[in-house]
Amino acid sequence: MLDRRTFFLSAAALVVSPRIPAAQATAADAGQFIQGLADAAMKAVAVKDLQDAERAARFRTLFVNNFDLLEISRFVLGRYWRPATAEQRAEFQKLFEDIQVYTWTRRFKEYSGETLAISGVTAEENNYVVTSQIKRTSLAPINVQWRVRKDADVFRVVDIVVEGASMAITFRSDYGGVLASQGGKMDGLLTVMRQKLDQMMQPS
Repeated sequence: MLDRRTFFLSAAALVVSPRIPAAQATAADAGQFIQGLADAAMKAVAVKDLQDAERAARFRTLFVNNFDLLEISRFVLGRYWRPATAEQRAEFQKLFEDIQVYTWTRRFKEYSGETLAISGVTAEENNYVVTSQIKRTSLAPINVQWRVRKDADVFRVVDIVVEGASMAITFRSDYGGVLASQGGKMDGLLTVMRQKLDQMMQPS
């Protein structure tokens, strides 16, 4: 289960952001991309008195537009990705998306004035690592690194590291554990994910 620190990170991350053409991208652009994510989150999703359905709709759009779900899915499934059928891969991505939407839509309500401050950007081949801190009132800041990849047209987030803990690696461990319990069968994992989603969709 992801902790409160990861929630605040996600609240800053999953937002509408300015798109920067990859051909013109620089380290500074990667930093601006992440800063734009944080700034827009406060306006788009972390809004008091927003209806749950509207919050979820905004979150879904932002999540899909700003994260590389295909790359994350491949990494999370690891060795199970290649033998999976196209239909299984597609359903995994959709269920993964839905679970994240319902998880974080509820937690966005906990936003209480956090802000993001970027301290540096490092280029790593086709990726940029943006180092930042989430500033909190009366509490110690949270150290966050964003791994950003540029494709043919835009920047997209492929991983977030909170106080040394990788989001992508955490998901890989969690879903890998479910797959192991299901004998490595993708259909077993998808069944568990459907059940989890059904539970999350029940009125609280």
